[in-house]
Amino acid sequence: MKILISADMEGATGVTWPADVLPGTPQWERCRSMFTSDVNAAVLGFFDGGADEVLVNEAHWTMRNLLLEQLDERTQMLTGRHKSLSMVEGVQHGDVDGIAFVGYHAGAGMEGVLAHTYLANSITGVWLDDVRASEGLLNARVVAEYGVPVVLVTGDDVACEDALGYAPEALKVAVKDHVSRYAAVCRTPARTAADIRAAAKEAARLAARQQPVQAGPFTVALEFDAEHLAMAATVVPGVGRIGERKVAYTSGTMYEGIRTFKAVTTIVSAAVEEQYG
Repeated sequence: MKILISADMEGATGVTWPADVLPGTPQWERCRSMFTSDVNAAVLGFFDGGADEVLVNEAHWTMRNLLLEQLDERTQMLTGRHKSLSMVEGVQHGDVDGIAFVGYHAGAGMEGVLAHTYLANSITGVWLDDVRASEGLLNARVVAEYGVPVVLVTGDDVACEDALGYAPEALKVAVKDHVSRYAAVCRTPARTAADIRAAAKEAARLAARQQPVQAGPFTVALEFDAEHLAMAATVVPGVGRIGERKVAYTSGTMYEGIRTFKAVTTIVSAAVEEQYG
């Protein structure tokens, strides 16, 4: 049994505000250990549950945040940027039996600690076939095309509630309770590690490759906080404006859909000016 862990940081234990997740800050350095603790707890739990192999895919920001030296020696870590499937890289090779979303968060425009979708700001909403979409929903649709079930989701309580919509059977672990975008009631690392390890052990039972789901075409819409960002997004072929600050595109598969999404967010992030957005 092989498990892939997609590890994001905003939903990690103790994380509540931007400095906690921005590489290079003292707070980020401190929170890296708690992030690694969450991921390692999932690794240990999956091995407890019978996994033969666990691959961790770094999925936050520079994708160079986890402390490799603190992970269980049986696991391997895929780190660094520029990967074909970004947050779920590794799922496409046909050998993954289940995937865990560790440290996930709610989507842009939703309540939730550090809620966003790919970009920390600028995007005010994302919809997949008219359903408000988080990174969890988008990535769940991608992995479904490879027959890989989402078996575990960790993050704040809002992220766990969001996961009920895209992975109802998955185990969920809330490591903190949302108070506001930048505040939460947090459990200690010792407690969250125990909770995640226990859930991952149970989640291993759900890891079994399924029939790939080809549910396309998919229509993705993005709303931005400024008109010029919508204009910038239309540089990507197939992306058109459907409103002053809103664009949309349609893809035959979510493989194509998530790659177009990444192209759009890359272009848009380059169009944001430091002071005026």
